[in-house]
Amino acid sequence: MSMIVETAGFFFGVIGSIMLGISLFDANWRVSSDDGSVIITSVLFENLWMSCATDSTGVYNCRDFPSLLALPGHLQAFRALIISSLIFGLFSCLSGMIGLQCTKVAEGNSVLKGKFITAAGAISIFAGICAGISVSWYAFNITKDFFNPLYPGTKYEIGPALYLGWSGSLLDVVGGSLMCCSYKSQVAKAKKGYTYYFGFPNTVSSAKPAPQAAFTRYQSSSSISKYGMNSYV
Repeated sequence: MSMIVETAGFFFGVIGSIMLGISLFDANWRVSSDDGSVIITSVLFENLWMSCATDSTGVYNCRDFPSLLALPGHLQAFRALIISSLIFGLFSCLSGMIGLQCTKVAEGNSVLKGKFITAAGAISIFAGICAGISVSWYAFNITKDFFNPLYPGTKYEIGPALYLGWSGSLLDVVGGSLMCCSYKSQVAKAKKGYTYYFGFPNTVSSAKPAPQAAFTRYQSSSSISKYGMNSYV
């Protein structure tokens, strides 16, 4: 049963990392809102790397953000968190392939494989948390500007890429939790395979002591018993 749990957790983590990678390069992190607009001539959409605009004919143009240092601090933090999440997801995948019970790497050492799968689960959980913070923080900024009546710029709504990012981060956390749960079963399996006995065997001898020879009145077990009393008369 533990093999099924940790395998399912591993694939959840891999799928979550793939979804986060797709979300990172998706341009629809935020989309311009149609609320209150009567005539819509163009639609704006952005992600962490570029800003795009499309008109009613379907023609769109994209413009990369010109300078890294000129970007707002929170946008740089979003980039760092989501990229860190993908890097941690890669390490989790590599560690999980070693720690899975169905792989041949370190097959005879269940404790070592348990440590690897637990490390993979912990890294996967951390990757999901980093991605979740990035996506949620970005969505918070969108909603804050949208509901601010004094905001002078273009108002945006949450794009489909954020929902994909939330799903990927959730799969990372769930998959990491499943991988961490299998450590106890692997350690128990290792202890069951190696049993040590200490102490001396508790054996009871069935042999009875030899009966002691009965001595006469004038004999004893000492050397004087070899001579009778009549020898001195």
